[in-house]
Amino acid sequence: MEALSLQPKIIFLMANHSATRKDVRQSRKRNERNRYHGKTTRNAIRDIKAIGSKAEAAQKLPEVSSMIDKLAKRGVIHKNKAANLKSKLTKGIQALEAK
Repeated sequence: MEALSLQPKIIFLMANHSATRKDVRQSRKRNERNRYHGKTTRNAIRDIKAIGSKAEAAQKLPEVSSMIDKLAKRGVIHKNKAANLKSKLTKGIQALEAK
């Protein structure tokens, strides 16, 4: 019996033209890079939400906001989503009690 694989099956495009092959290579690289930056930013957002003190969270907010802005600039997320994320983070930090 075959073991169940949790990895999604990746179907590679068999391009007929060299320019199309190059485009596939470039898009694969971009996809990996975008996934890395997106995941890193999500982890940073999760970490800042877990901080209990207002001062520490406020100190890390500009760094995380910058990461979010870069995602929007690169087109990984929409600019409105970036604005919503930053707004929610700022509201959450303002709601924390100063410790």
